[in-house]
Amino acid sequence: MDRTPAPERPVEQQMIETSLSGYDLINQPMLNKGTAFSDEERDSFGLHGLLPPHVGALEDQIKRRLRALRGLPLGFAQYAFLRELQDTNETLFYALLAGNIERMLPIVYTPTVGEGCQRFSEIWRRPRGLFLSYPHKDRIAEILSHPRFDQVRCIVVSDGERILGLGDQGAGGMGIPIGKLSLYTALAGIHPATTLPILLDVGTDNQDRLHDPVYIGWCHQRVRGQEYDDFVESFVGAVTERWPHVLLQWEDFAGGNAARLLERYRDRLCTFNDDIQGTAAVATAALLAAINVTGKPLKEQRIAILGFGSAGVGIASLMVTALEEAGLSQDEARGRIYAVDKDGLLIEGYSDLHPTQLPFVKKRAAVAGWKLAQQDKIGLLDVIHHAKPTVLIGVSGQAGVFTEEVVRAMTQYAERPIIFPLSNPTSRSEATPQDLLNWSNGTAIVGTGSPFPPVSREGRSIPIGQTNNSYVFPGVALGIISAQARRVTDSMFMVAAKTLAKLSPAETDKKGRLLPPVTEIRSVSIAIAKAVAEQARKEGLALLPPGDSLEQAVRANVWEPRYLPYRFVK
Repeated sequence: MDRTPAPERPVEQQMIETSLSGYDLINQPMLNKGTAFSDEERDSFGLHGLLPPHVGALEDQIKRRLRALRGLPLGFAQYAFLRELQDTNETLFYALLAGNIERMLPIVYTPTVGEGCQRFSEIWRRPRGLFLSYPHKDRIAEILSHPRFDQVRCIVVSDGERILGLGDQGAGGMGIPIGKLSLYTALAGIHPATTLPILLDVGTDNQDRLHDPVYIGWCHQRVRGQEYDDFVESFVGAVTERWPHVLLQWEDFAGGNAARLLERYRDRLCTFNDDIQGTAAVATAALLAAINVTGKPLKEQRIAILGFGSAGVGIASLMVTALEEAGLSQDEARGRIYAVDKDGLLIEGYSDLHPTQLPFVKKRAAVAGWKLAQQDKIGLLDVIHHAKPTVLIGVSGQAGVFTEEVVRAMTQYAERPIIFPLSNPTSRSEATPQDLLNWSNGTAIVGTGSPFPPVSREGRSIPIGQTNNSYVFPGVALGIISAQARRVTDSMFMVAAKTLAKLSPAETDKKGRLLPPVTEIRSVSIAIAKAVAEQARKEGLALLPPGDSLEQAVRANVWEPRYLPYRFVK
């Protein structure tokens, strides 16, 4: 049995001991070093002949993989290449990511991961993570019990129903947990051997998937209602039995399930939903950074949110907390939020409102004097002309919905309108940065969910800051596991948002980016981890002994992708 190094031990003191040899060794992605196995290791592990004679170094392998990557078309081909590399040699994969994060992030994460999920069945070759399918609902505990999962500390789970803005991808949704946990490691240094991606395969309502002969998932309509809830309950029960202190992140569940599952389980185990809480934290951080540019204090901002599902509610809730901390009462803070969904502004009397939306519903008396474009609906333009928001946030998944008319209306009431089209992938963005700056005559302060190239305007190149959850969730996870937190609270996400905002280049330069460049996310993650760990201890939720240094605990959990010496043991 292989014994991988404990991630908390200093790298320079580590030696990997394993009884594997030959193909069995090089076919283990966490152990494979490829051409970097030394001559002595090739002697000990029977690798001569299986590898070419050249003995190289990790740096040589990175150069080789970069050359191969450049020869591929942008997008899905490069995504498939990197997924294959991850399943072949994880150390090389993470060294490549960590050293080239600005280039690699759009490939392994948004926007390309969306197509990766749509075409996941085409490229699935080797097991990674767990597919827990509904027909095996009575065997979940048995599947989780294997010793190979003994080191697991972090799980990302999805049921594949709402993948980015692309909808139900069924088992293809596994690309999201794999991608998220890749960023746990690449951006925060969490040891890959401690992470486990899981897909709850309860079927799919995507007819393209069901009729695709190469689809790898359970070919069945989605299980819903009590059967679905019982399946999730069995999963959570098995997880808490197997790993009492594991961190569980919910990812890309449909709006009808995302919020209620979080509420149901957040007090039973250490868990969070990145779509709700991570999105809220990064949006709040970007807003706190943007007001440094506008010079208008937070308590004077008026915020319109287009798309009021779980992500919209999460953003609104955390921003209400921020507004309260800025001096407003809860009612005043909620009054500053304008929630716009597919049927328009949420007002009292609407049916089918989710309980989490109710605090943001406007009274009819508050809009009684508004002159509307349509009498049966208060649209986004109506809200802009009457509420005069200074901030416009999009989490609607509707491409192009921030039209020229909408943007020009924003500029009538805000000298520097703050506009965040946050929907992913790029094809679902509410507007492009180029259009936002053109239509606002360069006055808009823009943050986007997916990466966009710099905007050319009036002879200069303007970089566009990516307001993406990747700035937040890796650091939050690192802080939680370092403090050994028993629970995850909204206060932890607020402190993460404030920490990120303090690192904004706009803090000292009004022409600077709202958020640090992605090349600095690893250091950002460590700063957020320390703040989150401190918050966990402050709230009495940290199991780490009081005398232990939180900073040392964080640093001890940061793994660096490098090759270690091996020793053969019988």
